[in-house]
Amino acid sequence: MKKHGVLNSHLSRVIAGLGHSDYLVVCDAGLPIPHGGEVVDLALTRNIPRFLDVVNAILEEMQVERAVIAEEMEDVNRSTHNELLRMLAGTEISKVAHEEFKRLTRENGNTTFVRTGEVTAFANVILVSGVNFD
Repeated sequence: MKKHGVLNSHLSRVIAGLGHSDYLVVCDAGLPIPHGGEVVDLALTRNIPRFLDVVNAILEEMQVERAVIAEEMEDVNRSTHNELLRMLAGTEISKVAHEEFKRLTRENGNTTFVRTGEVTAFANVILVSGVNFD
């Protein structure tokens, strides 16, 4: 049995299998997920698990090159926005309109979704996989 890090076997396998520029979308319970897209569905009930808790666990194991968030998050969900920026300090972050965010999640062929139980607006991030070469 694994002692540390992500214990969910599906999520752990997904993170380990990411290649350079693959997308890992950590999303709230309401983000539309394309039919046929790979989903690690962690949602148990309203707000369990929380978006930021899941992002934090993933960041412990994933090499992130850049991130994309919806620009609406800053005004509508300021506390999540501010904490996410703190967690991603030093990472390039792009802000796009929410409709563009949803388009990006549908058009990249190497996208996996991690659905949380979060029920606050715009609690979504695209984490773009980097490489940890020296």
